[in-house]
Amino acid sequence: MQEKLDQWINWVEYDELLAGQHNAPHNLLGLHDFGKGQVFTVYRPAAQKVFVTDSEGNHKIELEQVEEGSGFFGLYVEGKQYTSRYLLHIQYGENDVVVTADPYSFQPQISSHDLYYFAEGKHYQIYEKLGAHPMTIDGVDGVYFAVWAPHARAVSVVGNFNMWDGRLHPMRTLEVSGVYELFIPGVQVGSIYKYQILTRTGDILMKSDPYANCAELRPNNASVVTDIRDYHWTDQKWMEARKQETRNSLRQKPMSVYEVHLGSWRKKDDGTEDGFYTYREMAPMLADYLEEMGYTHVELMGIAEHPFDGSWGYQVTGYYAPTRRYGDPQDFMYFVDYMHQRGISVILDWVPAHFPRDAYGLANFDGQPLYEHPDKRRGEHPHWGTLIFNYSKREVENFLLANGLFWLKKFHVDGLRVDAVASMLYLDYGKDDGEWLPNEDGGKENYDAIRLFRHMNEQFEKQAPGTMIIAEESTAWAGVTAPVELKGLGFLFKWNMGWMNDFLEYMKLDPYFRSFNHNHLTFSMQYAYSENFIQVLSHDEVVHGKCSMINKMPGELDDKFANLRTAYGFMYGHPGKKLLFMGQEFAQYREWSEERSLDWELLGEERNKQMQDFVKELNHMYQEYDALYVNDYDPMGFEWMSCENAEMSTVSFVRRGASKKNQLLFICNFTPVQYDDFITGVPCAGKYTQILSSDDECFGGTGVKNKKVITAKKEECDGKEYSLAMHLPPLSVTVYRFDYKE
Repeated sequence: MQEKLDQWINWVEYDELLAGQHNAPHNLLGLHDFGKGQVFTVYRPAAQKVFVTDSEGNHKIELEQVEEGSGFFGLYVEGKQYTSRYLLHIQYGENDVVVTADPYSFQPQISSHDLYYFAEGKHYQIYEKLGAHPMTIDGVDGVYFAVWAPHARAVSVVGNFNMWDGRLHPMRTLEVSGVYELFIPGVQVGSIYKYQILTRTGDILMKSDPYANCAELRPNNASVVTDIRDYHWTDQKWMEARKQETRNSLRQKPMSVYEVHLGSWRKKDDGTEDGFYTYREMAPMLADYLEEMGYTHVELMGIAEHPFDGSWGYQVTGYYAPTRRYGDPQDFMYFVDYMHQRGISVILDWVPAHFPRDAYGLANFDGQPLYEHPDKRRGEHPHWGTLIFNYSKREVENFLLANGLFWLKKFHVDGLRVDAVASMLYLDYGKDDGEWLPNEDGGKENYDAIRLFRHMNEQFEKQAPGTMIIAEESTAWAGVTAPVELKGLGFLFKWNMGWMNDFLEYMKLDPYFRSFNHNHLTFSMQYAYSENFIQVLSHDEVVHGKCSMINKMPGELDDKFANLRTAYGFMYGHPGKKLLFMGQEFAQYREWSEERSLDWELLGEERNKQMQDFVKELNHMYQEYDALYVNDYDPMGFEWMSCENAEMSTVSFVRRGASKKNQLLFICNFTPVQYDDFITGVPCAGKYTQILSSDDECFGGTGVKNKKVITAKKEECDGKEYSLAMHLPPLSVTVYRFDYKE
């Protein structure tokens, strides 16, 4: 019998297996037909004996160790009596026996079809194949592991289920795909694991799983086996309604976004190091606040797993895993589900632009640049210290595209805000001369990233209808929100970074100097309809020495609050959806820091509580009057009444909705001067009813009074046939409702 076994064994493969260099262990291990009989082979270093039984534990036979101390056991048996469903009884000591199905008796769960579409960059559910997936195969429970590592010489699964011994579970590569796979019986949900990768230069790397759905809490960094199929969703009505939305319908809906960093929105005062609330604890608290404040959407910073808190989640190591800081994947599913029950849409910040160099992550994943571009002039951000994805590689494109769909479909997320789009579009972004490589036409446009965005937005709209893909793009790149069929990038919305910069520079000025910079206030309307914009005052504006929003404002404290109320009022009147970062709504004095909670105690101060009340009123007014959102991207929805009064630093404009009723007139005064005989042109005759004044005493203003209802006079002003006369409060926004009359 031993002679037959010796004839069957390929001794070159045998040596490679024992050396940890075999990338096709199923060729050698498991049950194989040979001649008129069968061969069992098992590799278990440190085992004393190995027995085989059928799946019921009967017909026990003992395998022979081929070489003393080798850990390689085998046996040739006559006939074809055994099937692939057999059990190994591995004896390490007299009373230490492990019973398991043989990992090397199972067929691949990834087909040639899967591999083909992955190589084409078009396997949009590749996350169902790669990663760690609990499953039952032929009645055997275990976990199926698969990883893409084409440059590796050999790959093994290591974890707390095999003593982190890379010799026990070597994986096989499939065809020429570079995908390695192995089903390991008996591995359970909650097990921690990594991939041990032998590089072609002989180095051994320990890598977390790029497709893992869960990870250990930092500073630990192993992947964790989880099963995201077992969450019971309760948002079926929400999801069905979402499917009916179109690009046009989404653009006509109200969208007031509250940007949140979950770890610092609120913290527990319980003496724990981090003080984090879990996703489940946070959901009702945050939903209550959003509902009270009148926000329609919540945007979450940095949910994908990341090692460094100070990166705010923008240097990702686990693209397919919600961070463990606040719980497990099912906990995050609960968070999204709960928000939907409360009528709140959830947007995630998503980072396909770059990733960190952490040794256990994507960097040099299989010993060579794999996810990053191999040329450092395209593969590195020198100023950020991070690596840039290789968008020209189809499998990398597939990794990113499927990742976006993963969040939209598996976690029911309603939108993605794509971070740092400009850094992807421009090959010279953040780089000095000599640090970047031009495209084939000698230009700085990244053709591969452009193709990725178009492919991505086409598929997201097709496969996750009703979701929002938002570009954080800071340049004048044309057509960011234009449809792909019109050569655009295909995003639904774009952050209005130009407006944010110009407007804040204007608001920082002493009112005396604003008259000389009036164009900073009005210029945004020159390009307001070039893209589908979201007006943002984001976290980026209240960090790194930029001051909090209230401390950007000039003057004494009362003036600062009046300025900020005026700024917010103008923002809500300006065409475009709205976004405020947490803490801005109650005028937090300190810059934001991820290390501490927002300063909620400030709501015990009158000014801060009044500011919060004002933002609440803005949000409720915004949702009540469709003039503020339904025609955001149609020029008929906005008209200047007066925009040239630089000397007085005042502007007035009209917002129009879906009908002639309930149109709105905004009058803004950016100086601390009260004008008692202020006159502005208006679009028509009729009665104008005041619905909001930032100068109201309940908001902390001076309380300048006007009649609740003012009738327009037929007196020409600002080129308009009719006009209104009023007392214009200092540093204020006043809003009037009217019905348009021909």
